[in-house]
Amino acid sequence: MRRGVAATVLLLLSLLPAVAQQRYYVRECDTLRYTYTPLQDTLPAADTVAPTRRPFLRRVVDYFSESTVDKTFEKKIDFTFIAGPSFSKNTSLGIGGLAAGLYRLDRTDSVTAPSNVSIFLQASITGFYLIGVGGNNIFRQNRSRIGYELSFSSQPTDYWGIGYDAGANNPRSTFVRKHLQINANFMRQVVKNTFLGVAAGFESTRGIRFTETDYLYGQRTRYNATSVGLVAEYDSRDFIPNPAKGLYVSLRESWFPRALGDCGSDLWRTEVTVDGYRKLWNGGILAVDFHAEFNSGGTPWPMLARLGGNYRMRGYYEGRYTDRDMITVQAELRQKIWRRIGCVVWGGAGNVFPTLADFRWSQTLPNYGAGLRWEFKNRVNVRFDFGFGRKTSGFLFNVNEAF
Repeated sequence: MRRGVAATVLLLLSLLPAVAQQRYYVRECDTLRYTYTPLQDTLPAADTVAPTRRPFLRRVVDYFSESTVDKTFEKKIDFTFIAGPSFSKNTSLGIGGLAAGLYRLDRTDSVTAPSNVSIFLQASITGFYLIGVGGNNIFRQNRSRIGYELSFSSQPTDYWGIGYDAGANNPRSTFVRKHLQINANFMRQVVKNTFLGVAAGFESTRGIRFTETDYLYGQRTRYNATSVGLVAEYDSRDFIPNPAKGLYVSLRESWFPRALGDCGSDLWRTEVTVDGYRKLWNGGILAVDFHAEFNSGGTPWPMLARLGGNYRMRGYYEGRYTDRDMITVQAELRQKIWRRIGCVVWGGAGNVFPTLADFRWSQTLPNYGAGLRWEFKNRVNVRFDFGFGRKTSGFLFNVNEAF
């Protein structure tokens, strides 16, 4: 009986479609015979499967597609690299590279904003080059933080002298500015969103190849200074590199001891910054910035307040208008357009003057402009801005928002 059943099973199996290409094995010594299909006959060998390589452009697109995902809970540090052409009114056409990293010291803390670090390189056709690193290290539950920046640059620079009248009327001169700057601060939260801390810094500026030394008014071409100071801040921003909401108020008082530099006397600097951010509608944010800098008498020319550049009064050549004191204000509307792409428009004004008693409303300089944004990393933007001012304009390319 059993042999009859086995014969019947074998007959039925032999009638199955040949396409399956199955083999059947029956052991003669078995009372109950069985069949099986060998795995190696139905699956291709692993070493015979050729890996598919994605096209280069597809790999680039996929790389940046993943860069906007917050991976700070999974990785110790989430770095994204980008390189490309750069341009600003001060440095002209060049090339730059950036490594931007986000990380969390406590990856179980989802309330505290991630820390950030940036390593940057830049060079231009004029002979300018810059190398540096900067960032903000935020400790658990935002109880304390460390901010830092280290940079060295060599830049062919235009120079008009000191004061509003010099910037407006003097013929342009040139020199090469070599600048080393180190800044660090440690802040401790005393009550919610309120921080007190200490700061320290060092800066060294050397000017060479001046075409017009009279604009220095008898001062030396090189100065070194070390600073120590106190900082008080209120900070409710949700994300420091690109806030969407919150308020930031900073008061910084710096002392440059005569013994720790070669400026000839003790110097003081007071800086006040007030930034506010508010969501107006879906994808639309209003950001406002007020900044003031006041330097003591005897401050040498390379340490004076310099209007213009990549962050405030965009479109003005940084340093054309230079004096002991400066006040600037700007308001910017930021709008997300589609996926990673956004745009901004802004307006503002600024003034440089030797003392508050010498402030003149007629010397206030206007500023306005527009720009595009591309989010190359989660809430970290590449920005293309075109700014306008009094008898000036300029295009610039940079990373992170202006304020």
